[in-house]
Amino acid sequence: FPGQGSQKLGMAKEFFDKFELVKKLFHEADEILNLPISKIIFEGPEDELNLTENTQPAIFLTSYSIFKVTQEEFGLNLKNAKFIAGHSLGEYSALCCYGALGFEETLKILKKRGKSMQDAIPPNEGGMLAVLGSEIKIIEDIIKTKHNNCFIANDNSPQQIVVSGLKKNIDLFSDDLNKSKIKNIKLNVSAPFHCKLMNKATNIMKPEIEELNIFPVKKNIISNVTGEIMNNTSEIKNLLIQQIESKVKWRESIKYMIDNGTSDFIEIGPGKVLSGLVKRINKDVKVSAINREEDINTLKNMYGF
Repeated sequence: FPGQGSQKLGMAKEFFDKFELVKKLFHEADEILNLPISKIIFEGPEDELNLTENTQPAIFLTSYSIFKVTQEEFGLNLKNAKFIAGHSLGEYSALCCYGALGFEETLKILKKRGKSMQDAIPPNEGGMLAVLGSEIKIIEDIIKTKHNNCFIANDNSPQQIVVSGLKKNIDLFSDDLNKSKIKNIKLNVSAPFHCKLMNKATNIMKPEIEELNIFPVKKNIISNVTGEIMNNTSEIKNLLIQQIESKVKWRESIKYMIDNGTSDFIEIGPGKVLSGLVKRINKDVKVSAINREEDINTLKNMYGF
């Protein structure tokens, strides 16, 4: 299940227009959040959708709606999945789609999580940088020797690492990478996620996450923090708290699943960002993405669920 950055105006509109259960979920979300999240998703403005406190529940709502259509209208059964995972906020989508978290509770916690992360440092003071075509060891060495006020936020694939920090420090880091002919792109984000600059958000979210009603887990849900299985309710809560400041170990998560017998991956939610990352991690696995009804029919023919 995808995370922040995969959002776009109009996501899930095809499902909303055709399936009553999606209309119902979107209308419920408007009431639960006391916010016209449906209107923001379908009509924008884009700046409002890109506000972290709106983006996180919006991506979850889209992912969950597509999942429910795939499950209830087409018969996809999570019991057939060996592992379930999500990138950052996508971990909450994974937990909810599996049934470990309730729909209403997931929407509310992601609204709070998004707001706390957005407000963790003053606006325009933080930044994130995608580093392309370089190994993580090289970037770790550069940070350790010269830029220890920058932090690896996402280990996404062998050729994509995301770095967080204060904007002024990210600018200096980018300049040094350019001198070394290492390709990098500054990301359009509102804060430096997944690093210790999010400590204020951790302090706000810790009691909120501790109060979550997480149901017993019988399925293998992978943690961003460890890149391995989360075994029980208390461990899930602890790792969700740590996740706010921790590096997202996406490469390690995918490698763990492959090493433990997974050869087919299905991405459910807006965009195909994770599908691209998985193929970069291992070009031999089969990867599919569901964000249109046509995608579900293709998968139904492929897997016969």
